[in-house]
Amino acid sequence: MTSVQTRSGNSALRLLLGLAVLSIATILIWQGFTSSGNPNPLAWPQDSVAGILDIGILVFREGLECILVLSAVSASMLKSGEPYQRPLAGGVGAGVVATLATWFVAVHIVDDLSKNISALAIQAGTGLLAVIVLLIVMNWFFHKIYWTGWISLHNKRKRELLADAESGTGSQWKWLFGMGLLGFTSLYREGVEVVLFLQTYRLQLGGRPVLYGVLLGVVLTGIVAVLTFMAHRKLPYRRMLVLTGILLGVVLLVMVGEEALEMQLAHWLPTTVIPVLANRIPAWMGLWFSIFPTVETLAAQALAAVAVVGSYFYARR
Repeated sequence: MTSVQTRSGNSALRLLLGLAVLSIATILIWQGFTSSGNPNPLAWPQDSVAGILDIGILVFREGLECILVLSAVSASMLKSGEPYQRPLAGGVGAGVVATLATWFVAVHIVDDLSKNISALAIQAGTGLLAVIVLLIVMNWFFHKIYWTGWISLHNKRKRELLADAESGTGSQWKWLFGMGLLGFTSLYREGVEVVLFLQTYRLQLGGRPVLYGVLLGVVLTGIVAVLTFMAHRKLPYRRMLVLTGILLGVVLLVMVGEEALEMQLAHWLPTTVIPVLANRIPAWMGLWFSIFPTVETLAAQALAAVAVVGSYFYARR
């Protein structure tokens, strides 16, 4: 049994290495075609590089949460056989397709709105929606309902479906559909959040940086997924989620600063420059962390930080 597990683990690690090499080669070839045979990441604007990193963190954290839920749901299915796992995997695949469809629908809606509304107003509106969703996600992250409510709901439904299937009280289509729905909701919930997050980045940076950021997050998520579901490695999910949660908090502050600046440019907010800080905050602070010497942007970031930290200590109580 141990030798079989070892061979399985070695095969999964070789597959993981192959996927990593293939991903890097694909990105380099793509850059070669799009850069006239001269891929040079350093030639990109620095705001695009910062945006790619932010997008990668966003996608990776949402993907990690999806893997956590799926691993909890499928943990007891290893001895139950593939018939129970296949509809779950099919639901995950349907969730991927639905997420892509949602992306194109969201892009179509935003592009249609941009024909009648100014670009600055569209960026401010989509950015505000993304910040609200991200604040909700961070609030769930620090509360017990995040750890117990969502996962236990899926586990409870899984136990009911398996019990019906084993006792023969439920029809076959019912538990097939139910298991598929579990996989679908586990992924599509995260996919919708990512789609909303990425709309403001698409308007600010364009499609290519968003694509590279998504690829970065998907590659990192794929590595964890291979180790989890193929190599059956027990990973420290909670620590990984805490780390990505901290990074996501930094991304939240960046998004809030950008959103406040966009609302100022769209004349939704006044612009009150702080003279003392005007010459002391370097340009790179605004580029990478969206820290600007205005009362509105700094106040918005301070409120976001208080909300996140307050959620943490409230959950500890």
